[in-house]
Formats: sequence, structure tokens, C-alpha cells
Amino acid sequence: MPSFNIAPIDASFGAVVTGIRLATVDDERWRELHQAWLEHALLIFPGQHLSRDEQISFARRFGPLEFDMAAISNVKSDGTLRIEADNDDVVKILKGNMGWHADSTYMSVQAKGAVFSAEVVPAAGGQTGFADMRAAYDALDDGLRTKVETLAAHHSLHYSQAKLGHQPEAGSAYSGYGFHAGPVPLRPLVKTHPETGRKSLLIGRHAHNIPGLDPDESERLLDELVDFACQAPRVYHHSWSAGDVVIWDNRCLLHRATPWDMTQPRVMWHSRIAGDPVAEASLN
Repeated sequence: MPSFNIAPIDASFGAVVTGIRLATVDDERWRELHQAWLEHALLIFPGQHLSRDEQISFARRFGPLEFDMAAISNVKSDGTLRIEADNDDVVKILKGNMGWHADSTYMSVQAKGAVFSAEVVPAAGGQTGFADMRAAYDALDDGLRTKVETLAAHHSLHYSQAKLGHQPEAGSAYSGYGFHAGPVPLRPLVKTHPETGRKSLLIGRHAHNIPGLDPDESERLLDELVDFACQAPRVYHHSWSAGDVVIWDNRCLLHRATPWDMTQPRVMWHSRIAGDPVAEASLN
């Protein structure tokens, strides 16, 4: 039995973990946490209040980082707010993140996972949703499961943001991460987890243009898969309190933000765990 408390949430995945301090976790407890993470795919740690260095250090326990830490926030560096009416590049990215997706599928190597924490939360809204693509794959009927096993899709942030009418402007406050030139990654619709061996759907808003299908048929199939996959009991939306920390497995979950009143600040911190250069590489 683990030396901390694990309470599964009311979904096909996920658990709330208490009785542990992430800033001081030792190697034995981390190994127990890692096993729980592989089983549940999402671990929620209330009231941790990690410092920047503590969050980065904890994330690094799971492997090299794609990037140490980035703010996901409508608060500018001068403390003023980006409100929805601004509709600048950062707001457009925040809105794009409200569609179901997996991180860095548009890069040559998909992310392994992420540690995400809350510093400032709005009075209402601003939850983060998660969806279990393992359970979604298991729930497909036999015919559709056989079909998707043979298919792949391209993944692009240019594509997903363009659907919202967004292309980043020169001199934008957004760093431009993900808006790279070069080959568009091709990824199978069914991913085998490199550590558990479980299969899951690899879909979401960045996926498009399935080779061998008409573009309209491709878009229709991908939309239908997301609509089917992201339903109870395969979804959970976390209502944040300041100090909460979560870690999710990006190899088998989708996630999304939910809207909030952008006249209120929301400050979240994201540390992205790099994927294995073989297991998470694109097909091309």
C-alpha cells in the first residue's frame, strides 16, 4: 500500500492524493506516486502551494522537461489584465486551449505529461477538463475500432488556431511556441502507451487531414471521435483552489480549459514533461 492517501474520482480515471508534500517527496514515495500516475493518468494534489523551483524540481522527477515553466494567464507582466475584448494573440491562445487537445502533438515529439498549478483563480469558471482516451478506445464498437487502428492524422497548431481566425502577429506578446515551419507531424489515431501497453485514442483539436480520406470525411470522423470520447464517465473538470497542483499523462488524456470572466485574473503555471524521442515521435 502507498504511504499516502489515494481517493479515485468519480470517472474512469484520476485520483486525489493527500498526505504527501510534493516539495519534499523522497525517492520511495516518488516511485509510489509514479505507479499511481500510470494507473490513474491524472493525480490531483490540493493545497501544495509550490514555489517555482519546487514545481520544476517535481516535474523533473518524471523526466526531462520540454520547458521548465510557462504562465497560462490573462495577467500581463505589468499586472494589468488581458480582457476578452482585447482579443490579442495571448487571449486567442487562451481561447484555443478551451478545445479538447493533447500537448505538443504538433511538435516532432509529443509531450509525456505536465505539472500544472494554480496561483490565482477566478470566483467562477476557469476549470480544467480532462478526458480519458484509454476508456474511449475501449468503448468503441468493433467496426470503428478496427477502422481507426489503420488511420493517422496530421497535427498542427497553425490548423487549430486558424479555425478560430488566429495567426500570430509580428511583435506579439505570445512567444509563438508551436507556430513553427516545417513538416506537419503525422500521428496514428491509436497510440500504445510505452509504459503500460494500453491503447488510447490520439485525437483533439490539432488533428486533421487523415491521409486517404476526403477532407470533409476526415474532419467529420475526427469531430465524431472527440464528441464520443469526451463524455461521462470518461471526463472530469477540476475546480481549482489556489495552491492546487495536478499532473496528467499526456500520452492517454486530452484536456481543455473552460471559460471564465476575463475581467478577473487567472494565473496558472505549466511545466511540460518531454516525451520519449522514440515512443512519442511522429510517424514522419
